[in-house]
Amino acid sequence: MSAHVHAHGGHGHDHSHGNGPGHGHGHDHATSTRRLTIALAITALFLVAEVVGGVLSNSLALLADAGHMLTDVGALGLSLFVAWFSLQPASPTKTYGYLRWEILAAFINGTVLLLASAWILWESVQRLRTPEPVEGGVMLLVATGGLLVNAASAWLLHGSAGDSLNLRGAYLHVLSDLLGSVAAITAALAVSLYGWSWADPVASILMTVLIVRGAWRLVHEAVDVLLEATPRHIDATALRVAMANVSGVREVHDLHVWTLTSGMVAMSAHAVVPDQPQHQRVLEALHATVAGFSIRHATIQLEGVPLGACCPIDGPTTVTPAQAMH
Repeated sequence: MSAHVHAHGGHGHDHSHGNGPGHGHGHDHATSTRRLTIALAITALFLVAEVVGGVLSNSLALLADAGHMLTDVGALGLSLFVAWFSLQPASPTKTYGYLRWEILAAFINGTVLLLASAWILWESVQRLRTPEPVEGGVMLLVATGGLLVNAASAWLLHGSAGDSLNLRGAYLHVLSDLLGSVAAITAALAVSLYGWSWADPVASILMTVLIVRGAWRLVHEAVDVLLEATPRHIDATALRVAMANVSGVREVHDLHVWTLTSGMVAMSAHAVVPDQPQHQRVLEALHATVAGFSIRHATIQLEGVPLGACCPIDGPTTVTPAQAMH
């Protein structure tokens, strides 16, 4: 006989998945949404000014920065939509609700950044081969305005960027533009003071290289979540050993750990507990052990005998208490 038990509130599981109606979360979500809205508004307004300034000054660095700012507008708009949409309640056909939209948004934002960076690198190389005159004064004026706008947006989003991949994607877009504005100002000074027109494409290349690193990391983390990889901060082997060491557990198999959305880790496992009257006690001890690994959503199936004894299974290598001692 087996018992399949889902972790409930008493074992540290929050059915709101971090998006419930609690006062603390509601306040944090409202604050993040308000900041996203303000950042979107000021970024969209300055985008027009930067495009005009880039055309007037013939500056590739400014146009590149405007291109990134355009992706910022899209990224911030997407992040704002997802912040609302992910709170929609679960349904019988979508039992986890729409939490994964956050990860999809992060993946899209990171991918767009990588594609935009590739285009800017290509244009910069072409400009190095065939230099063009740049109006340094206009370029400097617009780049300075861009720096102020991006600094304000980055400040607004910084406090929430560590809470979700979605918000981090939006923050990275704004931060990339902040770096772009610094590069554009440096290039504008070089053009105005020394007539170095090549400083414009060089600044674009340096700016893009910095952006690619953050964008690649964002895409990589989003793909890991979509592929349900074990979160980096959790040692699955240590978790299996800790569960196997619980008194009454003979072995643990079919252990899986994955991320549902930012900050929400889930796991499932089978534990062989021959003494059926001890199932409830062992189950409580197992959930306490799992909670120590910051796993909020746990599903543990208890078995009197290994499931493989009655039908074939294909899962991770089992760990017994004796093996765990070595």
